[in-house]
Amino acid sequence: MYRLLNILFFLLLFFSLNAQIGGTYTYSFLEITNSARLAALGGKNISIPTTDLNLVYDNPAMLDTGMSQQLVLNYLNYFAGINYGYVAYANKFEKAGMFAAGLNYINYGKFIKADETGKITGEFSAFELAMNIFWSKVLIDSTFSVGINLKPIYSQMETYSSFGLALDAGLQYRNKKGLSAGLVIRNFGTQLKPYTQGNYEKIPLNIQLGISQKLAHAPFRFSVLYNYINQWDLSYNKADNIAYSAVAPTKTELEAFKISTVDNFFRHFIYGLEFVPSRNFNLLFGYNHQRRKELMIVEKPGLVGFSWGFYINIKKIKISFGQAFYHLAGASNHFSVNYNLGSTYQKK
Repeated sequence: MYRLLNILFFLLLFFSLNAQIGGTYTYSFLEITNSARLAALGGKNISIPTTDLNLVYDNPAMLDTGMSQQLVLNYLNYFAGINYGYVAYANKFEKAGMFAAGLNYINYGKFIKADETGKITGEFSAFELAMNIFWSKVLIDSTFSVGINLKPIYSQMETYSSFGLALDAGLQYRNKKGLSAGLVIRNFGTQLKPYTQGNYEKIPLNIQLGISQKLAHAPFRFSVLYNYINQWDLSYNKADNIAYSAVAPTKTELEAFKISTVDNFFRHFIYGLEFVPSRNFNLLFGYNHQRRKELMIVEKPGLVGFSWGFYINIKKIKISFGQAFYHLAGASNHFSVNYNLGSTYQKK
């Protein structure tokens, strides 16, 4: 166990030296919130104890025997006609551990195709998808568990296509006092085939640390996630992306993008609150500080960055809804269904 912790420590130390700037990586759809329950908790959570297969997408170490023979279906009608979905199934193998397989996809819709003179020549489409192959194993008396997720990736943008391969590695800790924690290295990988020859792009590496605590004498669970351990500066600096702009930014524009050290620190955090009066019903709330600061209109911030939802367990079916506020103009609505096929077979 100590050897594993040492390896994770040195990995964190190495990755913290390699920051990424927004807009310089590919396959960004891998970071889109996968399930309704996660959307309601601020977009990400890697620590809460659960038998919901949906949450394994964020931390493969969460995959446990209680999810065996579960099927999950997620759908998100995203902004601007973009559609996003996810399907997964899990099964238990006595000696090898828990396995699950999933597929997440995003369809960007139809676009107008034109030549260099502006003449319309037709339409084209764009989509991306990733396979998910999960495995997990309990280490010490159900206190620690580890998991991995191998992700072959395919992306098609008009006539340009790309293949990639990424890996998630997770660790989870649980105790009998309602405390649970998680550590995840997400999207460690590379492009195998770039869109254009020789132009390899980075994949959005993200290292996360999360903790959850269920109160002993009240129906509440609190969660905190520290996002992007490997990247301290989360501000968008236009000067760093000057190569992508036809006009050099002015001094005033550059000053507008600067943020304080305190603000930058809190942009790493995502907060979640669950009201859990029973195992069959949860009310969920979340706050994402980075989302609020980047997407709100200063004069009318509204509920940008906040999210809410609910989780219902009805015998063999678990239903979740999550609503996340990205902008004053609208919010995203997430729907998730989890069906236990094992119960069906046993009843028959």
